[in-house]
Amino acid sequence: MLLHRYIPLLLPAACPLLLAAQTFTGNGANIPDDGTALEIPLAVTGLSDLDTVGFGLEQVCITIDHSWVSDLEVKLVAPDGTAVLLVSGQGGDSDHFTGTCFRGDAGTPITQGTPPYSGTFRALGDLGTINNGQSGNGTWTLYVMDNYPFADAGAVASWSITFGSDPATPFTLGSSALPIVVINTNGQPIPDEVKITAHMGVVDNGPGNLNHPQDPFNGYNGDIGIEMRGNSSLWMSPKKSYTVELRTGSGLDLEVPLLGMPAESDWVLQANYFDKSLMNNTLTHHLFRAMGHYAPRQRYVEVVLNGTYVGIYVLTEKIKRGADRVNIAKLQPDETFGDDLTGGYILSVERDEGNGFISEHPPMASPYGQYVFLEYRYPKPDNIVPDQEAYIQGFIGAFEDALAGPAFQDSTTGYRAYIDVPSFIDLFLINELSRNVDGYRLSTFLYKDKDSNGGSLHAGPVWDYDIAWGNADYCQGSDIAGWAYMFSDICPDHSNQMPFWWHRLLEDSAFVDAVRCRWDELRDGILSPAHVATFADSVATLLQGAQERNFTVWPILGQYVWPNPSPIPATYAGEVQELNDFMEDRWAWLDANLPGDPSCATSTGLHTISTVVEAPFPNPFGTIAYFRTVSGSPVMVRLLDPLGRVVASAGPFMGKGAMHHLAVPQELAPGTYLLEATDRDGNRSSFRLQH
Repeated sequence: MLLHRYIPLLLPAACPLLLAAQTFTGNGANIPDDGTALEIPLAVTGLSDLDTVGFGLEQVCITIDHSWVSDLEVKLVAPDGTAVLLVSGQGGDSDHFTGTCFRGDAGTPITQGTPPYSGTFRALGDLGTINNGQSGNGTWTLYVMDNYPFADAGAVASWSITFGSDPATPFTLGSSALPIVVINTNGQPIPDEVKITAHMGVVDNGPGNLNHPQDPFNGYNGDIGIEMRGNSSLWMSPKKSYTVELRTGSGLDLEVPLLGMPAESDWVLQANYFDKSLMNNTLTHHLFRAMGHYAPRQRYVEVVLNGTYVGIYVLTEKIKRGADRVNIAKLQPDETFGDDLTGGYILSVERDEGNGFISEHPPMASPYGQYVFLEYRYPKPDNIVPDQEAYIQGFIGAFEDALAGPAFQDSTTGYRAYIDVPSFIDLFLINELSRNVDGYRLSTFLYKDKDSNGGSLHAGPVWDYDIAWGNADYCQGSDIAGWAYMFSDICPDHSNQMPFWWHRLLEDSAFVDAVRCRWDELRDGILSPAHVATFADSVATLLQGAQERNFTVWPILGQYVWPNPSPIPATYAGEVQELNDFMEDRWAWLDANLPGDPSCATSTGLHTISTVVEAPFPNPFGTIAYFRTVSGSPVMVRLLDPLGRVVASAGPFMGKGAMHHLAVPQELAPGTYLLEATDRDGNRSSFRLQH
């Protein structure tokens, strides 16, 4: 319904033409509580084209009755398909939006308001992006989704949009020291299941050079498939994460080396909305790589989506099989017997929302019939055949039976016959050091190669640590003291419980001793508070300008975002310091409370410190690092910076006891680096060096 018709003002010729504000009001409607969206159309006529100077969208107002407002996601969709997020995931279990108005120039972001949010606020999205030159005439839509269906019902009572001579102006990204990713979906909304085809360009002008969104796309310029990803992060976070698949013009997978990472087609853009330090995941990946395992590589980027700046993201390798990722054998559908059938496989312990199977052994706590679900990751559910499903389910079942059985400590018939014990030790240490509240029970990956390649079940790669490192206010996730693996004692009613594996492993004194020995090996180096602080400070320096822009468009510093514990730092520097403080205190508790015999006798047979090269020298090093090979097999050497990027590599080096050297770039910045040496047999040594 048109409330105020446009009436031209007759002004003297010397005066500019002023356009009267015009408000249009839409209908109300009940909000579906079945997982579908409410879309209320509003026909608008009689408007000029919308811009950011003379005439455009000024304000959107809503009144919505709902008893748990954080369940709601509300967007305004313009006639050309431009969608602006007004509010999502705000207000907890409080009631209603009452006369809630959104303006681009409002002084208070909606994140700093309280229900029923009466008054004027800045939306989570950028209203100015609607004023892009499009015609204001056509169908406007209020989109409302109840992201927690079958619980609390509600209704839109009224809503309105106002146009006038004080239009909203978009936030624009001028330049960045980070690479810039520009995505254009051509008006299509990004779904949460089936990828749509879009275009992606990457600007990366190299270290020391600024990047601009309008620069030539020199890092990538082509088609992608894109969809939203995540579980709680999908519906609770207004800043969405995305899965990206690089494609040819005909829609086939396209393997490209993005931003210095090995060529692949599948990638993830991680939003890290809940983690205001923006580094919990990258820190965990860095540490797990330094411990000698594959973990996804990543690069920080800033993202412009459909012309809207949406902040800092982490472009990350998706966990998948491949020579440069999880390096296990390729398993074809026709490989259904013999050694071929035994690998490779990737699984993950998850919510029962995908395709996989239920463990025959109950979790540590199951008062309501909880169970452990393992999801197929490779081969994908569409590709795995019944014989392969039967094999991997049988293998997991045999491992669990052996672990649960009375002879579980037997080196031949017990659990050691099935798993790669060092990888389980390292995953245990990284989960406990980070006090990962999701650890062991969600996003816990496992992989198995063919029997001819070893055939053991490995723990890892690590994934999804944004609410680790003290960043969870439930189930003691922010406590310095206590064990993450004791989750079942802390929160037995939670729907997702841990496999019994970890409690049972820790009943083996040899496993416990090996954990302590591994800790003592790493406690003063890779896993030390000083090493973590060096990494965190280097990331904070890298993100200095970008984080200010990120928290301008996502004004959540100092505000509660699920599941941040209190007190909540008011600044980005405070978030980084909070991470460092947690690490230091948690390290001290773990160091004092880890059980086991620290003598590290080799009789445990569970963990052998890999010796591939002797400690490099000098340390600090200059343009050359010298070392001797200890392994008799060929050795490859890499030098990694604090972000896990390879800055120098060489090899193979031959000759047991021979002296070698690694030349490094002369422009290498001062800091802490990791020299990593790997021989042909898979043994690895890592050393922390100063430059």
